[in-house]
Amino acid sequence: MDIELLQATPQRVVGRMPVLGNTQPYGLLHGGASVVLAETLGSIGSALHAGEGRIAVGLDINATHHRAARSGHVVGVATPLSLGRSVAAWEVVITDDEHRRVCTSRITCMLRDAPPGA
Repeated sequence: MDIELLQATPQRVVGRMPVLGNTQPYGLLHGGASVVLAETLGSIGSALHAGEGRIAVGLDINATHHRAARSGHVVGVATPLSLGRSVAAWEVVITDDEHRRVCTSRITCMLRDAPPGA
């Protein structure tokens, strides 16, 4: 996927991913690749929010694909919708090199204590 993490705080996570290498047979950015980017960013933000000794586990993810990306990079920006003790929800907006929205995703993670030895 070649995802590059640009910023990671408990309030905002930003990552970049190339379109090349992440396309479907027609040369367009694969929708699943957008979802991988969104889940990566939302999971990182959830883990940062959860804190040391806790983990984030995905519960739900959805995505709406607005337009195709054919070249360059896409950038995902994850911002929290709700940050609780046991659940964190994020909106991830993915845009192309021209700052046009390619995809909007929402990811929800369960936050729990890490299992022994993790």
